[in-house]
Amino acid sequence: MSVGLAALLDDVAALARLAAASVDDVGAAAGRASAKAAGVVVDDAAVTPRYVQGLSPKRELSVIGRIAKGSLRNKLLIILPAALLLSQFLPWLLTPILMVGGTYLCYEGAEKLWEKVSGHHAPEKPSTAEGADQEKTVVSGAIRTDFILSAEIMVIALNEVADEPFVSRAIILIVVALGITALVYGVVALIVKMDDIGLALAQRTSAASRAVGNGLVKAMPVVLATLSAVGVVAMLWVGGHILLVGADELGLHAPYELVHHLEEAVHDAVAGAGAALGWLVNTIASAIIGLVVGAIVVAVMHVVPRRAAAH
Repeated sequence: MSVGLAALLDDVAALARLAAASVDDVGAAAGRASAKAAGVVVDDAAVTPRYVQGLSPKRELSVIGRIAKGSLRNKLLIILPAALLLSQFLPWLLTPILMVGGTYLCYEGAEKLWEKVSGHHAPEKPSTAEGADQEKTVVSGAIRTDFILSAEIMVIALNEVADEPFVSRAIILIVVALGITALVYGVVALIVKMDDIGLALAQRTSAASRAVGNGLVKAMPVVLATLSAVGVVAMLWVGGHILLVGADELGLHAPYELVHHLEEAVHDAVAGAGAALGWLVNTIASAIIGLVVGAIVVAVMHVVPRRAAAH
């Protein structure tokens, strides 16, 4: 009896260790997959605050919450099933689809740079520009924009775990969807309310509170500008890296091998900081590729049609 109980306890302990290991594996895989999508995540966080411009402070968090729910529905009910079916039955399509998404990222990044250089961009309307009754339309537009970014995030994440069993893939992508949505819209909510927090602190009697509050109010334009700039760089870097790796997987090895050799040469030439500098070389090369590809798409989409219309 005692032997049987001991054996049962051993089995339970073994199952517990296996379950713990599985949780750790899922967490680690979800972390790796999320990290690969970092560029799109930054862009998502940079884009969303503009949708609540002009809203009453009392409505900001409510609107962000509705957009977040729509984003989660996009990921879990539409993108996730489609991505899982694709990876199960047509896995060879993942790389081309990922490269299409990478090209879109390059285009978005290059277009933002083109707008800054040329000054050709339409001014953004605040969400209350046409009245408070337009709030539903604004939320719907934000969710549609989020769908594109969410699809790219999920496909990037899926590509990182494509070799996992089907159930593990599904669990990992659900974790990624929940975690990234919470992260993005948590950060967006914090950014949007930061000036209100600053104003509230600035009205207190404590000198320290007033100093912190005034500092927050003054810092917000810098934070938003920095976030926007980082988002552009991240789009070019991530998009270029996707194209670089994808081209190598499809048989065009020369660009990837060139960048890889440069990375290794820097890594071996500099003691101590070689790994970081090697990564920086790869990142810069990927961003340059992203900028070149994005510039070509921008020219096709904007510059060429404009010149044709002028003639």
